[in-house]
Amino acid sequence: MRRFRLWRALILGGIFLAVFWTTAHTEERPKGNSKDNPSGLEKATFAGGCFWCMQPPFDKLEGVVSTTAGYTGGHAENPTYDQVSSGGTGHAEAVEILYDPKKIGYEKLLEVFWHNVDPTDAHGQFCDYGDQYRSEIFYHNADQKRLAEQSKAELERTKPFKDPIVTRITPASTFYPAEEYHQSFYKNNPIRYKFYRYNCGRDARLNQLWVWGGLK
Repeated sequence: MRRFRLWRALILGGIFLAVFWTTAHTEERPKGNSKDNPSGLEKATFAGGCFWCMQPPFDKLEGVVSTTAGYTGGHAENPTYDQVSSGGTGHAEAVEILYDPKKIGYEKLLEVFWHNVDPTDAHGQFCDYGDQYRSEIFYHNADQKRLAEQSKAELERTKPFKDPIVTRITPASTFYPAEEYHQSFYKNNPIRYKFYRYNCGRDARLNQLWVWGGLK
């Protein structure tokens, strides 16, 4: 059994026992991309381990309109959380970001992404192990690809840590929104979220990589 998946199972178990369990599991989820793209807005998609932890840093940015937790990069159609977290579908837990390029650039989103992942871990992220928790940049157009590759190359040149960067850069594919109880988990379940994040060691590792290393 993958290390520390028990933490998330225990947290989710508390949610499943709540009165909203039935609603969350019986309502139909979208089978395609999560949202239409309003005129003038653009999408960015990143995977960085637990999607609960990847929404907060982007939500607070001026110019970000919305974030959606979900699954992408796999081969199964309309996957569920249980399927993805068990491995085998090829999907990664990810966040889809809708942003206004007049207010925030893709370069800034990349900067925030890098500083919220462990780009040296090829086996998952923090306490979550498995390809479904990998770090990955999913580009939506040629410009995003170019900027992502440039940012990775610059990070490889300046990084304060010795291990190689293994984060993938791949074309975006169908994004499936996660179940409703996963959306904005840090807002709706703050105690459970903080419990998971602390026990996962996410902040300790991020500090080791980026703060103590001198890049923040």
